[in-house]
Amino acid sequence: MMAGSHVALGMAAWMAAAPHLGQPPLAPGPMALAALGGLLPDIDHPKSWVGRRLRPASDILAAFLGHRGVTHSLLAVVGCWLLLRHQAVPAAWAAPIIIGYLSHLGADLLTPGGLRLAWPLRGTWALPLCRTGSAFEPLVVALLIAAAWASLPQRPDPRTLAERWGLCFTCEALPLPPPAPPRPPRRRLAAQSTDGFQHAFGLRQGGLEGQSPSRMAG
Repeated sequence: MMAGSHVALGMAAWMAAAPHLGQPPLAPGPMALAALGGLLPDIDHPKSWVGRRLRPASDILAAFLGHRGVTHSLLAVVGCWLLLRHQAVPAAWAAPIIIGYLSHLGADLLTPGGLRLAWPLRGTWALPLCRTGSAFEPLVVALLIAAAWASLPQRPDPRTLAERWGLCFTCEALPLPPPAPPRPPRRRLAAQSTDGFQHAFGLRQGGLEGQSPSRMAG
């Protein structure tokens, strides 16, 4: 997938995983680390966003290991697990980076190119839902982001979220849209319609009773 998609999916993956790790899902710092982790596996591609910024390391990896090699394999997953287990890096930093890293592998698994999970073997694993850069890619990304948002146990007030991200400085003074008025219960509507029918029927009965027999006969 494209770099922008990996950034968005890294943040979405952290949003879904953070509550299970006892961390806030929408804190700006961990979200930025998850976005960085979502780009790191492409360090083996010199023309990728992270590869252009980490030269000559990306040139060396590409020359000796190729793209979607060890950085996209189960060895990389084991390395992420060991990093968390031995706490070589504080968990508050390592966890969002690793979640973003794993989201990159999951996203590339959805493309026809797939992953060489058993690297250095040549077999490729893929669940080809969309091609990289295709018009279908943004739809897949949007669906995954929506699923991550829906998984949150408690969704924050949008005003608080906008203020936390620096998008609004007076959000607390802005009222939320008023809720829609509740619909009346169906039983009450049925009772009102029955009362109206009985009232109209009573008026008609009264009018018939007030007429003379001769007029009614005529």
